[in-house]
Amino acid sequence: MTVDGRLARGERTRNAALDAAVVLATEAGLDGLSLAQLADTLGVSKSGLFAHWRSKEALQLAAIDRAVVLWQERIVAPALLAPRGVRRLRALHEARVDFYAARILPGGCFFANTQFEFNARPGPVRDRLAEIYGQWTGFLDRLVQQAVDAGELPADLDVPQLAYEIDALGMAAAMQSRLLDPDAAYRHARAGLLDRLRRLCPDPNLLPEGPS
Repeated sequence: MTVDGRLARGERTRNAALDAAVVLATEAGLDGLSLAQLADTLGVSKSGLFAHWRSKEALQLAAIDRAVVLWQERIVAPALLAPRGVRRLRALHEARVDFYAARILPGGCFFANTQFEFNARPGPVRDRLAEIYGQWTGFLDRLVQQAVDAGELPADLDVPQLAYEIDALGMAAAMQSRLLDPDAAYRHARAGLLDRLRRLCPDPNLLPEGPS
């Protein structure tokens, strides 16, 4: 099958623009994101971007979906390589902290920033962020439940509570690392979950004694 070269170039341009939009949103916020700003950053015409997104809101929603792809590639996919149970839970948390520590996004965590920015602003952007956050917390619930089912966590464990704590540790790392000592923030986040899992897991051999 022959691929239309113009379509391929258009898709590359779109993806490059969205990657730049995700970066810009961590620095200026989603509300500060505009087609004009993005065009200046990329050195292209605003009209060229307008062909992809007809409004600022459309660009914001597309940037959110692009950030989801990055999150899945850099955090979720590596974690799923670990065995189900407490090792996968820890791998997910470690991948999240590693992602923050690598400073791939200069303004910090895209989702932490944008969720705080839009949590009191009704509309499609907030709705999309809420939907994605619900999917993330549901994913954490499922991973915790898998660990319970595997006998690696207590059968009477409050699954949503542990999932909440895991997310809270990651959120704290995202926020504190931008304002306080980043190394301490990452260290506390890693140690916090490892200590919690080691106290709950009946098999001490599944987890290291200290953060790697």
